Amino acid sequence: MKEVEFYEAGFPYSHIGDLPGRLIVLEGTDGVGRSTQMELLKQWLEVEGFGVSDTGLARSPLTQPGLDAAKAGHTLGRLTMNLFYATDFADRLENHIIPALSAGFCVLSDRYFYSLIARNVVRGADPQWARKVYGFALKPDIIFYLKADIPTLARRVLRGRGFDYWESGMDIHCADNLYDSFVIYQTRLIQQFDQMAEEFGFITIDANRDKQDVFEELKRYTKELLDNT
Repeated sequence: MKEVEFYEAGFPYSHIGDLPGRLIVLEGTDGVGRSTQMELLKQWLEVEGFGVSDTGLARSPLTQPGLDAAKAGHTLGRLTMNLFYATDFADRLENHIIPALSAGFCVLSDRYFYSLIARNVVRGADPQWARKVYGFALKPDIIFYLKADIPTLARRVLRGRGFDYWESGMDIHCADNLYDSFVIYQTRLIQQFDQMAEEFGFITIDANRDKQDVFEELKRYTKELLDNT
């Protein structure tokens, strides 16, 4: 049984026993194809006989309604929003992720706290403060960083749901139109992810490729993880 590891203090008020499950994180910028790969991995793991639980940012029933309302009205300051997202993450970790791991599930997380660090720093937060906020976080078993270039990201977003106010960084006035703001904001996020890749041990995956090619690489790494545990 592997040792349970947190980045710093973890949950000092809660005893965490054995976690036989595996925490698999998919990180990357907006439009990189995380949702598609999450679904492909989930289907494959279930066919292989694994129990699978999935999660992602702002999915806590405790905080999601408030976060949605705050984003819709743009009513909260940056520090408050940072801590609101941290609360969401803490609730999901304690009440969803850790219980699922305790039950032996493979937990697929569509982003973890690394995206929150990147967003916070791009919006002016101190990098060390942004990391210490998440000192209670459980260390994943594997972290995939799906990385695509800006032209690929912009093309996918244009073909899909279109540009989003927050995903384009319009709240920090990167540019006076959604397209240029998207390019600037996502470029800054990629810079943050690249800096974190070595720090947190990301496995960088070329996400410019066809989704099936990306999936086959993710599947290979995941199979190695599961075969060795």
